[in-house]
Amino acid sequence: MRIFGLAICAAAAFGQTAPPAFDAASIKASTAAPGSGSGITTDTGRIAARNVTLKRCIRGAYDIPESRIVGGPRWADEDRFDIDAKAPGPAGGHDLMAMLQQLMAERFKLVIHRETRPLSGYALVLGKKGIAAKPSEPGERSSSNATRHSIDATGCSTGCMAMKLSEVLHAPVADATGLDGKFDFKLEWTPDDLQSQVFPALEEQLGLKLEGRKVPTEVIVIDSARKPSEN
Repeated sequence: MRIFGLAICAAAAFGQTAPPAFDAASIKASTAAPGSGSGITTDTGRIAARNVTLKRCIRGAYDIPESRIVGGPRWADEDRFDIDAKAPGPAGGHDLMAMLQQLMAERFKLVIHRETRPLSGYALVLGKKGIAAKPSEPGERSSSNATRHSIDATGCSTGCMAMKLSEVLHAPVADATGLDGKFDFKLEWTPDDLQSQVFPALEEQLGLKLEGRKVPTEVIVIDSARKPSEN
């Protein structure tokens, strides 16, 4: 907390604004039954997280798959919390995630850094016949949804698709297609065995392939964190 205060003073000394913060926030241990759903929802000026781990919060706040969040205490991936927070004004999703970063620094005493590591993962490449996904309409809004057996995304770049595949496979996936522009992706598979189903489905339905390789991957390293006191 002392280091964080010094950082704010230094920012002010150089004419920078203080990090955005919530007006009020409540963090409590989740009472949901094991196996219950979890997630983070946002509304104008508000955020509600249910049954989430600290790593899930980092994933949302920094827009990075959990497979690329390393280090930290065991509880950061096991203990679950309910979080309700209110912004000082009508903040949107981007600002709310910045405030969530600040909240984790204050209440979880979260200290992180970024670095690039070669991790075992996959490269997303073009199949023999080239991409089969439909190019998105100009100006189409980006949206995506992933389940245990499908990925449905519109207005999505191949980089975005690589991130979705990373979340499904729980492994780093780097975009090596060399493609620009946005596409509408619809990928379905049988959820029994991810690798044996996703890999052929990806090439058959979208004209893309996954090749196993070491992937230079930016990761977030949790240097330290503490469990928050409830309020």
